[in-house]
Formats: sequence, C-alpha cells, structure tokens
Amino acid sequence: MSSESSDEIVDRVLARAGNQNQARVSVFSSGRAQALSDDVAVTHDDSFDGQQQDLADRISLRRVQGLSTELEDVTEVEYRQVRLENVVLIGVYPKGQTEDGENSLRELAALCETAGARVLDGVIQMRPMPDPATYLGRGKTQELRDLVAALGADTVVADTELAPSQRRALEDEVKVKVIDRTAVILDIFSQHAKSREGKAQVELAQMQYMLPRLRGWGESMSRQAGGQVGSAGAGMGSRGPGETKIELDRRRINTRMAKLRKQIAAMKPARDTKRANRKRNAIPSVAITGYTNAGKSSLLNRITRAGVLVENALFATLDATVRQAKTADGRNYTLVDTVGFVRNLPHQLVEAFRSTIEEVADADLIIHVVDASHPDPASQIRTVRDVIGEADASDIPEQIVFNKSDLIDDNTRLLLRGLEPSALFASARTGEGIEDVLQTIADRIPTPDVPVVLVVPYDRGEVVSALHAKAVIDSTEYLEEGTLIHARVKKSDLPQFEQFIPA
Repeated sequence: MSSESSDEIVDRVLARAGNQNQARVSVFSSGRAQALSDDVAVTHDDSFDGQQQDLADRISLRRVQGLSTELEDVTEVEYRQVRLENVVLIGVYPKGQTEDGENSLRELAALCETAGARVLDGVIQMRPMPDPATYLGRGKTQELRDLVAALGADTVVADTELAPSQRRALEDEVKVKVIDRTAVILDIFSQHAKSREGKAQVELAQMQYMLPRLRGWGESMSRQAGGQVGSAGAGMGSRGPGETKIELDRRRINTRMAKLRKQIAAMKPARDTKRANRKRNAIPSVAITGYTNAGKSSLLNRITRAGVLVENALFATLDATVRQAKTADGRNYTLVDTVGFVRNLPHQLVEAFRSTIEEVADADLIIHVVDASHPDPASQIRTVRDVIGEADASDIPEQIVFNKSDLIDDNTRLLLRGLEPSALFASARTGEGIEDVLQTIADRIPTPDVPVVLVVPYDRGEVVSALHAKAVIDSTEYLEEGTLIHARVKKSDLPQFEQFIPA
C-alpha cells in the first residue's frame, strides 16, 4: 500500500486523467480523505462536549481493516469483525472544471470512509457529458475493469446519481457492485439515524431511491403465474393474475412508502405543538445550519454544553436538537442544531427531511456555519443557501460564521473576509470568537423596544413572571402599593400589561 497522502493521490489521479500517456494504475493510501479534518482539529474537551456515549457505541460497531469475513470454523461467527469494503471511485467532469472535480472527488472519498469503506483508487474522465450507456466511455470502462481486478476492489462508486440502465451496464462490464453518490449518502443516513422519525424518513428516502432500480438475477424477477401452455409454458395450475415478481415487489414498496408517509405525517402535530409553545411564549429561535462536518454540533456544545454527539465524519448527527440559551441581559432564546447539507444532496432526502428543515424556516435568525479550512468555502455557502431557498427561508436574517479559525492563517482570513465582509471567525475547539457570536445573536434576535413603567400588585405574581419571560427588565423597585418595574416590551405584548400602567 502506498505511503502517499489522499490529497497527493487525488491530485495524481486528476493529472493522470489529463495526460493520456501516463500510467493508469495507482493506489490510494489508507489515510483519511481530505474532506475530513485532521483528528487533532476535532478533539473536544469534556467540559463542554458532554459524555459522548453515542459516539462510543458507534465506534464499537465500526468495520476494521484487514480482517476477512471468511472463517475456517463457523462456530466463531459471533466473534468475527467485518472487514472494510474496498472501493474505487469514478467521475466524469467537463474540461475546465478540474478544481470542482477535485473537491467533489475528495468529498466522495470522505463519504465512503464515513460509510465504512476504504478508498483504493480512482478513475477520472474529462468529457463534456457522461456516456449514456455506461457513464464512462468504452476505453475508460475497460481501464476500470482492469483496475478493479488488479486491486481486488469490492465496489465501484460513481460521483453522481447513475441511471438504472447505466448502473446495470457498468456492473456487467466490471463484474463487481456499482453504486452512486446517492446510495452512499443514504447508507450513511441509515447508519446514523437514531430517532423514530429519523429512521422513518431515511427508510422512505431509501425506498424512493430503490423503486426504479429493482433488479433480479436472470429471469427470477420476470416470471409470472398466468398464461397458456403455448405462451408461458407452465400449463395447468399456473394460471393466475399474471403479475410478475418484480411487479409484486414494486407494489409492496409502494404500500410501505404510503405507510411511512402516514407515520411521518402523524408525527407532525407533536412537532407543531412543541414549536407552538415556543411561539406562544415569544421565545426567539436561532437555527444553526451549514455544510456537513463544518462544526455545527461542536458550536452548539460550546455555547450550551448540550453534549450532542460530535464526530469527524460527514452527517454524524441527523436529528434536530433544540437547546435553551440566554443572552447577557437575560433574554431566553433557543438554539436548533439541524442536519448538515452537501453538494448534490439527493432530492428524496430533501423531501424526507423536510420536517428537520422546517426548523430553519421557522427561525428568527440563521447562524450559517462554514468550514474555514475547507479548500472551497464558496461552494459550501452556495450549496447551503440553495437548500435554504428550497425551504422558503431565504428572507430570514443570516449570519455567516467561519468555524475552525484556529486552522487557517492570516492570508486565508483575508480571503474569507473578502468573500463575506460581515462574517465572524470562531473556533468551537479553542473558544476563539464565541463571545462575538453570542453578542451577534443577542443583537439580531427580536428585541422588545417599547418602554413601559408598570406597578404590579403583590398578588399578581404571574404578571411579573410573564414580564421576565417576554420583556427586558431595566429596574425593579418595591413600593407600598406594588412592584414598580421599568421594562421594555414588544408592541404585540403591550395590551397584556396596559392595565398596570399608572395614570
């Protein structure tokens, strides 16, 4: 196995794609993909990162490298460890988009590692459009077949969503399993979903993806029970509805999808009730959103000590997490950690996780977290804003926060400042810039701005409690007739307190 880093090998694969005379077989190293941060960059202190029991459980089930599943003694099956799946990446990019192709390939390598695979090599083809039959051209397909045989790879992963016909034709050529980027993302989601709603959403997305891609071995999926002797050749006892096995499976999948949609719809009232309680109490909501692995959960842990699972992996957390926080002047607000986004996010996932994205649409402020150490932060920002637009949340105020600022130099800071002049720089790992983020949240969430002077009788303690929850208390003084309070309230809340304003 080569000692080169993943970054160097991706560069070499791209260079090899542009030079047809160079050697075509190389080996990826076993190091981490460039799209994932270095381990030291995501080390968190227990003082703000919680106990991380979920992370320990997830790591205990992770596949290991080098151990085979073939056993000499079948009685040891309970003690085996499943080996890593070896994959080869393929991608087709137009000439002139080498940089985008490089970043996309690195991200695909990180997705494969997160799903539990080891990237061995990659094949890149520069052409205007993918081949409609086999995705890669005929020559590149033969090269891929030789590469898979030489490396002993188990799977080929395409950096796009393959048509069912392309996938079948490519599998017939390379003789190993072929999947696409969407299948890898769905696999990660199925591994990481924890809540009942999250599991139902992932299952629905997987079935939507699977339905047009059903495939059997030989004629096993196309046999049918009906027909005469001359046509079907089965004779007496075989006459039936004439429905093939693949049609039966499609009907079962459609029935299961309808049931899942009903289950997800039945969970909506509970979400709406929780959200309505926050709205009724006039508690502002701040949604933390951004690209996957940008550090959203780490930022939530740093601010609220929530103990949400943090891992150096893509889509480590899927379920929305809501935590309460307070501004320096005592105003309550909620922080919502949402699912991360990625380029070319499958449409069925956007639809399935619309309940999670609803939290962004109902927020008063969006904290858009961007990985400052990423080689192409502008594309991350565009991707997230596109999904926010699909959720009809483009008109909500947004604050860009460049996380992982401890990993960048001054020149990179200057470039990022030019990209987003109003952005903040922070580090959830070191705590740098967190106070600026908190101050910006306090300044930009809805603030009561109508000054009032109230005298509240001592037997109306619920009014004082409501003032502390909904208003900003400037001063409190205790008089003979009641509590004298100087406060600022929202205009919409003023009628509730007008009776206590002295003449």
